[in-house]
Amino acid sequence: MCGIVGYIGNRNTQEILLEGLKKLEYRGYDSAGIAVHTGDRLEIRKAKGRLAVLEEKLKDAPLTGSVGIGHTRWATHGKPSDINSHPHTDNSRKFTVVHNGIIENYLELREELSIAGHTFVSETDTEVVSHLIADEYDGDIVKAVQRAVKRMRGAFALGVLTEYEPDRLVAVRYASPLIIGIGNGENFIGSDIPAILEHTREVYILEDGEMAVLTKNSVEVMTIEGQPVAKDVFHVDWDLMTAEKAGYEHFMLKEIHEQPKAYRDTMGSRISPDGRRVVLPELKMTEGDIRNIRRVHIVACGTALHAGLVGKHVIESLARIPVEADVASEYRYRNPIITPDTLVIVVSQSGETADTLAALREAKRAGARVLAITNVVGSSVAREADDVIITWAGPEIAVASTKAYTTQLIAFYLFGLYLAQTLGTKDEAFIASVIAALKELPAQVEDILEHSAVLKQIAESMAKHSSLFFIGRGIDWAVAQEGSLKLKEISYIHSEAYAAGELKHGTLALIEDGTPVIALVTQEDLYEKTLSNIKEVKARGARVLGLVNRSNKDEVAKSVDELFAIPDTLPLLTPALSVVPLQLIAYYASLALGHDVDKPRNLAKSVTVE
Repeated sequence: MCGIVGYIGNRNTQEILLEGLKKLEYRGYDSAGIAVHTGDRLEIRKAKGRLAVLEEKLKDAPLTGSVGIGHTRWATHGKPSDINSHPHTDNSRKFTVVHNGIIENYLELREELSIAGHTFVSETDTEVVSHLIADEYDGDIVKAVQRAVKRMRGAFALGVLTEYEPDRLVAVRYASPLIIGIGNGENFIGSDIPAILEHTREVYILEDGEMAVLTKNSVEVMTIEGQPVAKDVFHVDWDLMTAEKAGYEHFMLKEIHEQPKAYRDTMGSRISPDGRRVVLPELKMTEGDIRNIRRVHIVACGTALHAGLVGKHVIESLARIPVEADVASEYRYRNPIITPDTLVIVVSQSGETADTLAALREAKRAGARVLAITNVVGSSVAREADDVIITWAGPEIAVASTKAYTTQLIAFYLFGLYLAQTLGTKDEAFIASVIAALKELPAQVEDILEHSAVLKQIAESMAKHSSLFFIGRGIDWAVAQEGSLKLKEISYIHSEAYAAGELKHGTLALIEDGTPVIALVTQEDLYEKTLSNIKEVKARGARVLGLVNRSNKDEVAKSVDELFAIPDTLPLLTPALSVVPLQLIAYYASLALGHDVDKPRNLAKSVTVE
């Protein structure tokens, strides 16, 4: 969600902080700020809006110093404003804090501190932290932070500076990601690796309940209780070029076009050389563990949940194990029935999604085995799950997920086949046929991308409407939900996805002359049923775009106004193809309306609070 960067060394910190924050813009934000120790005092500059607004302020009053912290904020407590922006300080302005996450008991702490004479100026929970540290300070900033943290409840990553000790930068991680960058005569903190990758490739990844004390020449890691912690250095071998647009107008378009490579990378060595088996050596679960599975819960949020809806179809079809797909933010509050023979699959692009991480921990407390599907090696869900399947999508910068979603589908296909071959629910010839079809998907996506000009015309027409609908049956409905989300999150056009068979139970009341409807018709066993549903909306005046398999396009063309055909594949694999035209329609609709495609309003890339 929010972004943190910090620096201590010999260089001018202002430019390092600003450049680091720019690397974190993909996370989504509504304001930005920095705090720098200028030699004799702490100075803070912050502003609502994009980093450019902050940079303009700094042109007139630059900050010179060699230690500082910076932040990009996505509002949770208090509206976006200059005052609510980070960094926050106490009344004396001797202590300053940047914070990702949420302080659950901030109102209680605020009341205690107010009684003690502290005055608050913002609406945020973060301001409480700076006052709390000031209240605890007795000459040692490390001990003050430790005592303050023990009084706090919630999820947080902190960067802390005090004017009294300008040679020390303190960082704390508790249920919100934070890393330490190790330099030569300088050190860094960041909420994500790209923030510091320009300066160092050697990092410490803090675990929950750990803190670090940075000077320009040292990094000391300890628990919040003060016990020393020996950390292994993690070497980052990412190429910075992967985070650049490579000639595309937007990151989202670049990432849509990267999907064929992402498919190939995610399949990679997970298919046996003879193409007849799935190989998942990264899984720790044994054949006995797999045979013990009686039910599967797939838990995720947003786009990852939509991948999970496809995963439900995949696992039930291939392995014949009952599957529930659940919204992570609801999962632990409904007292789910979790037993030792339950496999819980958590899906998260970032591996830091707060609701999904909470569901993971609830499942483990109840004794379930947890499998994580994530795009980030070393992320919280990857470290805490019993088993992990990494999706090799590479960095995804655009807020609207594309290649992260489709590689999650590939992971579900691989895992579903792995279950089937282990349990014997499908024979070797069948598994080999599905693997062969999987290997064709990258080239088929490339085929779809070659026809993007057609989709651009369709999208520009749809962008003239304020509302539209997606319909589908079976696994098509799962894809329709993702297509609808993509459209609404970046074009701001109201859209809904419905199971096509439910139209007559109320939804038809919303259809009138000219209403756009995107109908997915890719499932052979539901082909005739879906055509009947198309005729229902056509009879009420809808204008229908049919998304179909090429082998069925001539027949479907008789029932729709427009048509886009995808290459033929196995019915179970169609989501990996049919979603690509929907991604492009959303992209081109947003472009036609003049919106910021990569940074849609009110949204963040990685949501690390509930």
